[in-house]
Amino acid sequence: MTETVFTYGSPNLKFGVGSADEIGFDLAQLGASRVLVITDAGVAATGWPQRIADTLGGFGIKAQVWDGVRVEPTDVSLQEAVDAARASGPWDAFVAVGGGSSIDTAKAVNLLTTNPGELMDYVNKPVGRGKAPTQPLRPLVAVPTTTGTGSESTTICVMDVLALKVKTGISHARLRPTLAVVDPRLARTQPPMVTAASGMDILCHALESYTAKPYTAFARKSAEQRVPYCGANPVADMWSEKALQLLATSFRKAVRDGDDSEARMDMAMAATFAGMGFGNAGVHLPHANAYPIAGRVRGYHPPDYPGDEPLVPHGMSVSLTAPEAFRFTFDAAPERHLRAAELLAPHEERPDDPAEHLPAALMSLMRDIGIPNGIGGVGFGEADVPDLVDGTMKQQRLLAVAPREVTEDDVAQVFRRSLELW
Repeated sequence: MTETVFTYGSPNLKFGVGSADEIGFDLAQLGASRVLVITDAGVAATGWPQRIADTLGGFGIKAQVWDGVRVEPTDVSLQEAVDAARASGPWDAFVAVGGGSSIDTAKAVNLLTTNPGELMDYVNKPVGRGKAPTQPLRPLVAVPTTTGTGSESTTICVMDVLALKVKTGISHARLRPTLAVVDPRLARTQPPMVTAASGMDILCHALESYTAKPYTAFARKSAEQRVPYCGANPVADMWSEKALQLLATSFRKAVRDGDDSEARMDMAMAATFAGMGFGNAGVHLPHANAYPIAGRVRGYHPPDYPGDEPLVPHGMSVSLTAPEAFRFTFDAAPERHLRAAELLAPHEERPDDPAEHLPAALMSLMRDIGIPNGIGGVGFGEADVPDLVDGTMKQQRLLAVAPREVTEDDVAQVFRRSLELW
């Protein structure tokens, strides 16, 4: 029997210029009195986390800023954050200020300061034990400073497991933030490559959820078996389509001119909409491929990112196999791929082959905003393909949402054809 039910969830949302100044009021309504503000050093240097902490004091809330988040979190960095929160707690609410790294770190802190056990107890199978939390979590307010990850809307916490050289995560409905506060002012200092990589994450969220396996194609689940990623559905489709429309007119502008306030506003809205889509429908092959790309990087470090350690930002890693992944999935739902290409590139000339419409639109955009030319552009070669395939096949939670069955040979072909995209 096939599924007849889909689920939809989202955080409460406060959007617009000035919204970050109202967090004290919002937390007071939730009864908070001791709040930990979680961020990274780069975002802390902008002054925004301390500014938000200071506004909480006006509502009788004691707030402390912890700025030890690691960009692209690992199991080690998440444990350090949990240990720091435990040592300075107890806390009755959390505020995450930053990109997906800060928001995901706050989700892990919230989970492990309210529930027993260790991090790997909750990490998705087969990497971890995949336990569900047994206790309620504290209120979490997510304040994104990058327009991209959608973590403020989702039930997912992503990390690298260093010993296994694999990117994985924790997924449970209780991880979803209580309130998402999207204030476009906080993204104005985002440099071009950060805007480009984060924007590609928005784009792939929208495209993957829109082309995901329909919820009606899954086997029927009982109530206790339902998971956040339920497949493409009418509500998620609506958000994904709107995100694509906004990206079509704002993405290139935001990368070229960070002071374009209208483009920044549209990108922030697109990130929110895409998060509301994929946070319920799910993502599939490009994201599954992204995890080993990010986890196994050796010598590449992108411009505009701090430090010099090897790094492929999440949104960039998602994009590098996306054109080839959507060639692979085209036959499962041609009309959806064609509609997505039309929304993303309404005025571009189309190739004669319909299967090339979406890949062509993606590659045109990637060239314009400076994304590397495939996985070869970030240091991978033919010899790396078997390890990358192994990492992708560990992401069964994501591959289950792909619109067609994905084998190891399929993944290997996608990686090989993505060594150089153009």
